[in-house]
Amino acid sequence: MVTYHFFMDAVFKALSDPTRRDLLDELFREDGQSLSALEARFDMTRFGIAKHLKLLEDAGLVVTRRRGREKLHFLNPVPIRLIHDRWVSKYSEPWAAGLSDLKSRLESPMEKIFEIYIKTTPERLWEAITDSDIRSKYQFGNTIETDWTPGSSFTMNNVKAGAPLGEGENLEVQPPRRLVQTMRALWGEDVKAEGTSKVTWEIEPVGDSCRLTVTHSDLREGANEQLYGGWPMILSGLKTWLETGEKLTTPGSLMYT
Repeated sequence: MVTYHFFMDAVFKALSDPTRRDLLDELFREDGQSLSALEARFDMTRFGIAKHLKLLEDAGLVVTRRRGREKLHFLNPVPIRLIHDRWVSKYSEPWAAGLSDLKSRLESPMEKIFEIYIKTTPERLWEAITDSDIRSKYQFGNTIETDWTPGSSFTMNNVKAGAPLGEGENLEVQPPRRLVQTMRALWGEDVKAEGTSKVTWEIEPVGDSCRLTVTHSDLREGANEQLYGGWPMILSGLKTWLETGEKLTTPGSLMYT
């Protein structure tokens, strides 16, 4: 509980400054920006912008990736989702949680990055990602069928759907640290038209916990937000399950269970 409160304190501290909120707005508008690009949008020194970004990164609200010589910054909505789940979701009707995902609308990036810290071991986290029964507890009741070997195929199903909701290929399977998959959504004609994207799961031990980073890439310009808008809720549910043994009970998480 102390660790959780420390995490929340860092998030609220980061959100308390208007410049940091403006930086998050900029990444909401256009994800994956360099320090130079962000600096050009503010009347502030490069050092000042870098200092604000560091506080946002420490709070988990921003994650970074190197691309060549550039360091790109991405908005990570998972901490805000956790705040929503703790204090807001009990007042929401099921449709309201769905409407909140409209906030995920961006001027489409090619890549979305989600990061979360979970108090567990790499082995337990890997099991939760690859065990179909466990996965159904935090991913809207969906199960996944595959033999988890490199080059093998997988299908995502739900007993209420009557047909597969997704399919893809396991490109890299390196337990308990890294899983790379292609993914083609099948739950509607609009998402079928988006074609194939890629999802990378990376697990890194940090003390008595793990940092889980999910990168959803190979998205087209203007990609339908249904493809990536559910990740904050999925990862919040995964954290809840591993740390408490309970299912996340926000209206949206129960929508298809």
